[in-house]
Amino acid sequence: MLSPAPARIARARAISLVIVAAFALTACTANGTGGGPSATNKDAGLATVLRVIDGDTFEAAVDGEPTTIRLLNVDSPETKDPQVPVECLGPEATKGLEGLLPVGSKVRLELDVEPLDKYGRTLAGVFSPDGTLVNAEVARLGLGVPVLIEPNKKFYPPVEEAFAESRTAGTGLNSADIPCLPAQQVGSAADAIEAIVAAPLSDAAGDLDQRHAGLVAALATISALKSAATTKDRAHWAAYKPAQLAVLVDRLDAAASSGVGHQDAIAAKKQELADAAAAEASRQAEEAARQATAAEAERIRNLPPVPAPYVPPAYVPPAYVPPAYVPPAAPNPYPGYTGPRCYAPGGKSWKPC
Repeated sequence: MLSPAPARIARARAISLVIVAAFALTACTANGTGGGPSATNKDAGLATVLRVIDGDTFEAAVDGEPTTIRLLNVDSPETKDPQVPVECLGPEATKGLEGLLPVGSKVRLELDVEPLDKYGRTLAGVFSPDGTLVNAEVARLGLGVPVLIEPNKKFYPPVEEAFAESRTAGTGLNSADIPCLPAQQVGSAADAIEAIVAAPLSDAAGDLDQRHAGLVAALATISALKSAATTKDRAHWAAYKPAQLAVLVDRLDAAASSGVGHQDAIAAKKQELADAAAAEASRQAEEAARQATAAEAERIRNLPPVPAPYVPPAYVPPAYVPPAYVPPAAPNPYPGYTGPRCYAPGGKSWKPC
């Protein structure tokens, strides 16, 4: 049993083969190889619009079966790609195709060499009831760019011619007034860098850091724009002629070179400020040390005078004087007498007086 996606592709391929066979049969009758065209043959290439999917894709009823139709040789900005956000002018392109293909309108489908793309969508030139090639009208509005993917190239010339008219008129993708288009984005990114570069460098490290951050953001934008301009994988960049693209790329390169050079100037200025700050810190430290030394000298100068050193007197030993002899006292011949005594000459004897 087929899974839903392969089954859908197989069904779309079967419908495309029916359309191819119907066109071949119609061509035979028109060339006189068969009878007059029957109602079935005449309506074999007709489809009824069911809904518009985006600027270059819609769903139609073909032989009663819902079929996704991709306009050949024209590419519009994306709105349904899950890998990228909605692109500039994508919603406008969808509305433009809705205006060209109102729901319920009848259109004629014309195939080229390869009837299906890798997603199973039917690739076709789409003609409105009055015979207008819708593929070319999308380009004429500036809502899609010519795209040539071999082997399908039948509708490329009219689409390219219609887009040339859009360039002349400056409409859609060729407008100079839509900010999200590449030319305006390039101008904005380059202007941002040029404004930063033109301003004099500040002596404040914070201002320099802020300016550097602005340059980083602007240079990232320029890098992304340069990558997109190189790959041209989106309709917006494919809208430009080679000469126009070269001018845009040159401005991106010039802005990037200027921005990188200014980053170097900012780095040099920050180093200069750092060196100056270090020198000032060293000077202040030296000045502080000098002031401390001077203060200490002043403190010492204001100290009270130091007293003369103490000199102890010289030691002079005293002269030796022998003690005087005191003869022992005579014994008391009068026990119990405490009165006055009268000594005999020589003091060796006494008697009561």
